[in-house]
Amino acid sequence: QVQLVESGGGLVQPGGSLRLSCATSVNIFAFDAMAWYRQAPGKERELVAVITRPTSTNYADSVKGRFTIYRDNGKNTVYLQMNSLKLEDTAVYYCKAEAGPRGYWGQGTQVTVSS
Repeated sequence: QVQLVESGGGLVQPGGSLRLSCATSVNIFAFDAMAWYRQAPGKERELVAVITRPTSTNYADSVKGRFTIYRDNGKNTVYLQMNSLKLEDTAVYYCKAEAGPRGYWGQGTQVTVSS
């Protein structure tokens, strides 16, 4: 059974940094792509960043130059390094793993950017 466990969320001031982690219960090579999404209150869930095999990445325009997605294959973990955080980055962040037509979601981790 595939499980994704996110961690690393929290409260940070504008301009600060956080690193989110998403650990998978299976070999990370089982997935064609892994991504981070976020959902702010009253808004739809949106794609933030995605990494596909072998190491191609893509980002939402709103986070380009500030966020970096990468993975540690040995730890079966994907990370989202978030720098220069803004108030509008406040959301629940979800990890998603894709294997063919199947998608698996984590439970989400709250990121709050506030002064």
